[in-house]
Amino acid sequence: MRMQGKADADTKRLIEAALFVTGKAMSAEEIAQAIGVVSLGYINGALKELADEFAARDGALRILSIGNKYMMGLAEPYATKVNGLAGQPDISKGALRILAYVSRNEPIYQNAVVKAFGSSTYDYVKELVENEFLDTKRVGRTKKLQTTDKFREYFSLGGGKDS
Repeated sequence: MRMQGKADADTKRLIEAALFVTGKAMSAEEIAQAIGVVSLGYINGALKELADEFAARDGALRILSIGNKYMMGLAEPYATKVNGLAGQPDISKGALRILAYVSRNEPIYQNAVVKAFGSSTYDYVKELVENEFLDTKRVGRTKKLQTTDKFREYFSLGGGKDS
């Protein structure tokens, strides 16, 4: 029998399994559809309970909230220590350098990045947009650059909050 207001253990296990198997961030709607639950309120409650349980275990795994999506990830300092085991991103070193600069200074205008790194910035920005790590928005004669949820997901940056 399920207690009122609390998610049942099977639902939480299904959510945990879905997040583990996909390896990517999923919205509550995607999770609900994947595990066959209709109520988004119930799924959101189960996600919160599951995230709290992972945090209380004080283990290496966490349920991370990235925007309005959730994913299974590593807690610090484990993420930093084993990050090299996951392999390198499929982007060039120059693009990675631009991405790091943008992420530290966002939102930032492309012309400011070009001044800092030179005209090769245009090719790197194009590569990062194609890989969905950067969003651009035209502002006058330049573009405003910002990192995406995919960037935060790929690099396991949950915005500093476990939930």
